[in-house]
Amino acid sequence: MPTAQTPDWVKDAIFYQIFPDRFAKSARVPKAAHLEPWDTPPTSQGYKGGDLLGVLEHLDYIQDLGITALYFCPIFQSACNHRYHTYDYYQVDPMLGGNEAFFTLLDEAHRRGLKVVLDGVFNHASRGFFYFNDILENGRASAYLDWFNVHEFPPNAYDHSRPAGYDAWWGLHALPKFNHANPQVREYLLRVAEHWIHRGIDGWRLDVPAEIKVDGFWEEFRQRVKAINPEAYLVGEIWEPAPEWLQGDRFDATMNYPFAEAAIAFSAGARVNSRLHQGKGYNPSLPMDGRSYADRIDALLSLYPWEISLAQLNLLDSHDTPRLTTLVGDDLPSVKLATLLLMTYPGAPSVYYGSEIGLPGGVPDAEARRPFPWHAPETWNHDLLAHYKRLIALRRAHPALRKGTYHRLHATSDVYAFGRRLGRDVLIIAVNRSEEPLTIAVPVAELLEDGSTLGAVYGAGEERVEAGRLTVTVPARDGLVFSLLP
Repeated sequence: MPTAQTPDWVKDAIFYQIFPDRFAKSARVPKAAHLEPWDTPPTSQGYKGGDLLGVLEHLDYIQDLGITALYFCPIFQSACNHRYHTYDYYQVDPMLGGNEAFFTLLDEAHRRGLKVVLDGVFNHASRGFFYFNDILENGRASAYLDWFNVHEFPPNAYDHSRPAGYDAWWGLHALPKFNHANPQVREYLLRVAEHWIHRGIDGWRLDVPAEIKVDGFWEEFRQRVKAINPEAYLVGEIWEPAPEWLQGDRFDATMNYPFAEAAIAFSAGARVNSRLHQGKGYNPSLPMDGRSYADRIDALLSLYPWEISLAQLNLLDSHDTPRLTTLVGDDLPSVKLATLLLMTYPGAPSVYYGSEIGLPGGVPDAEARRPFPWHAPETWNHDLLAHYKRLIALRRAHPALRKGTYHRLHATSDVYAFGRRLGRDVLIIAVNRSEEPLTIAVPVAELLEDGSTLGAVYGAGEERVEAGRLTVTVPARDGLVFSLLP
């Protein structure tokens, strides 16, 4: 088994996840005639017309937030607004501005020091994908019959009253599943992965990778991508703890939904609306006090080599979940507490576009994919935006929060405290989810000597370590972060 090695840049990264149809649109990209108005509620099939030059025109905003890397939901040509139904893996969707707009954005992002990771959908394609469309046109005579597993002719591609006539993801007619046992299919997909790495992208987020059952596919995927760019980031969409995927031979990381589940459950408690996450791959309604949260974090960090933990893609919401703000009933302290935990945890934090301004969104999925309200800044939660900026700046200012060791220090029913250390950069973080201020004595002897002076870098105050303990009063529904003073 190879030793786990992950890209160095990821350990310092703060990601911003963008759903391209809904982030921003530019007048420089020609628009189709039948778009939904930007400021109306989104629908499952309608387009808003967001594009990649729109992203380019808002890079100042993104960098002012403190972001260092962009993760895009799929951008390749497709007949759906989320673009997980790929038509052509070599062409950026013309509605997004096509390849020209993407390379313009990529070049400018790199000039600014921003990394760019794309979403790779290699488990399934679409009915419009050329090789599958040939089967629809030619039936048993198709030259590409063995690219998919077809069970009837003509294949039932559109009658949703009965099953699809071929293997399809979750049985959805629109998503024919590749036959990965076919060497030609595997080679095609691996060349797609190589092509975009050659063109300069900084990594792949891989959609539903566990659905690909052929032995060796992801191992070869890693080998071929890393041969082109050893620092390319490979992160799999796997919702549960998955140590078997993170042994150094397949992915660098997974989307860390287990962390999201725990951080939300501890921060928000009974405020979580369980109806909104039914059918999702995580359960932020789990009973979770400070002790059980501490145990869960210990368990998660023990699952992986430290090199992997430092590269995990940590998040609180995404295009596949309700927005955190809506999930917790618009309770701002819950959002702030969870964000504090996110920004001080090992791994790369990921902010879902608009969550930093309290953009709402519940179920169905379209609700969580609302357009960014650039035209209405009065609707933004500016207090929350300032909170995100402050915590991101804190993370960027302290190497210990990005690469430092992690130490569980104190846990009660309502308070959790931990430390991060890298050399002389030492931070103590304490979170209080209760409705009352609580005074705690945190054992810090493993991190700090008696007489050490700490200054608050989140919250207020200056404290000293006495008898191996740091005694502090943590405000209600808030937290404190102390840094070792010289």
